[in-house]
Amino acid sequence: MARPVTLFTGQWADLPLETLAKKAAEWGYDGLELACWGDHFDVQRALKEDGYCEERLELLARYGLKVWAISNHLVGQAVCDNIDERHKAILPPHVWGDGDPEGVRQRAAREMMDTARAAAKLGVKVVNGFTGSSIWHLLYAFPPLLPGMIEKGYEDFARRWNPILDVFEEVGVRFALEVHPTEIAFDISSAERALEAIGYRESFGFNYDPSHLGYQGVDYVAFIERFADRIYHVHMKDVWWSPVPKRSGVFGGHLEFGHRDRYWDFRSIGRGNIRFEEIIRALNRIGYDGPLSIEWEDIGMDREHGAREACARVKAMDFPPSAAAFDAAFARERQAQAT
Repeated sequence: MARPVTLFTGQWADLPLETLAKKAAEWGYDGLELACWGDHFDVQRALKEDGYCEERLELLARYGLKVWAISNHLVGQAVCDNIDERHKAILPPHVWGDGDPEGVRQRAAREMMDTARAAAKLGVKVVNGFTGSSIWHLLYAFPPLLPGMIEKGYEDFARRWNPILDVFEEVGVRFALEVHPTEIAFDISSAERALEAIGYRESFGFNYDPSHLGYQGVDYVAFIERFADRIYHVHMKDVWWSPVPKRSGVFGGHLEFGHRDRYWDFRSIGRGNIRFEEIIRALNRIGYDGPLSIEWEDIGMDREHGAREACARVKAMDFPPSAAAFDAAFARERQAQAT
């Protein structure tokens, strides 16, 4: 059987979950990847209210949908970040608190621990999200970096995330970092370094999303092969980048998404440059059988049109691996003739 196709609800948090579930079922989805914001999945309600998780599952079941993962990108971002006023807009009030940066980071860490507990209570085994990074602002090294600055960033990541991962392991849930600019891992090299920093704990892996790798020039198919045992979840999202130089480059020129001078932009599935055929073949080689979750983003397209089209395209792209060599029948025929 082909893998289930789900819709990540993060870009749809303006809609009540039931409204989105009804639409997603009509569009052909098999399930939803629930975001921990909007009214889609509330971590604290899941832990404190009897029947909350059952109600979420029953709501999805009414529309023939399942859930394989939840996602808490917004809170995870605050665990390692250099906190500023931008974070207030994305964090729950109880995590933001008085806005003191270290307090925000510590409350975000506790919320991620609770997210693992809530996921276990819901019955899912994967939490997707971000880690944040104390060293992202050092990406372009001028003035030149002082010795040890990058190392301190990975030490900070390990110090803050190891206690979180302890809880993930206690409840039998895995954390899947979406490798992404602004995170502690944003390409293959930094992903290797992140794994090394936490001692290759099995509770920490990746939510694979090729759209954040392709426009950077990262080999997004090689990422699958390199981290075959760490691909815990997959986002299907496309991205376009220009075949010719533009007025802004990879860094975006401080331009809004959709600006005509941008070098790259996210696109609906099949309308960008990502080679999904090679991704499916690579996922088959590593034995990934989890969901293919569409994170729909395309500033130039109506989102309901795009979500419906994307579901159909991913289902058409996916295929199970072969159970036998394509020429095995000839070998059996020769063997029969010989006997």
